[in-house]
Amino acid sequence: MRFEELNWFDVENYLQTEDRLMLVLGACEQHGYLSLLTDVRIPLALADAASAQTGVLVAPSLNFGSSSYFMGYPGTLSLRVSTLLNLVEDLVRSAYRHGFRRLLILNGHGGNDPARGRLYEIADELAGLRLAWYAWWTSHSAESLAQKYDLRPSHANWMEAFPFTRVAELPEVKKPPPHVPGLLGAEEARRVYGDGMFGGAYQADPQIMTELFETLLKDVLYLLKFE
Repeated sequence: MRFEELNWFDVENYLQTEDRLMLVLGACEQHGYLSLLTDVRIPLALADAASAQTGVLVAPSLNFGSSSYFMGYPGTLSLRVSTLLNLVEDLVRSAYRHGFRRLLILNGHGGNDPARGRLYEIADELAGLRLAWYAWWTSHSAESLAQKYDLRPSHANWMEAFPFTRVAELPEVKKPPPHVPGLLGAEEARRVYGDGMFGGAYQADPQIMTELFETLLKDVLYLLKFE
């Protein structure tokens, strides 16, 4: 269940017996041939699937993240890190004010990692608040599956090419990983990465992608137990 499907009476009733909430942090940035909202679509799909099994509410996703290094690619809309931190804090405090006490943050974008530091501060301040953070592509589950099929995981490559993130035909070749000479500004990043994919296969067998999604979903369901 998503907030957009409910009214405030529904949320108040939900909070009579439940205090869990899933919050998706994403980004609007280049992903090669994939959707600009890839970093939203993947964690949101996981949240929806987990909600269908558990009934845990899904808050409206944060569709923008910190992506300054991709500003050389049209379509990327980036937040300053300071703005991102304040947004995340405000959302968590709002949820806490209404009675949500167990929040699972499903992060879809590496540039949002600084928010974890702010979340530690909030958790230390708000009594009874429990927070969990899940960045799916860094999980042991994702790493193990990539190793199992001898596939290199990277930005905008096969690992993010789910059916619901594809918006164009994908190349069937493999791309050599580019040489990255340290931290890059936006224009240099475009020169280095070209089409925006970081290397490896552009796509994988559909069965592999199904297995990946189901494996990640198990992680989310486990984290929702807040054991």
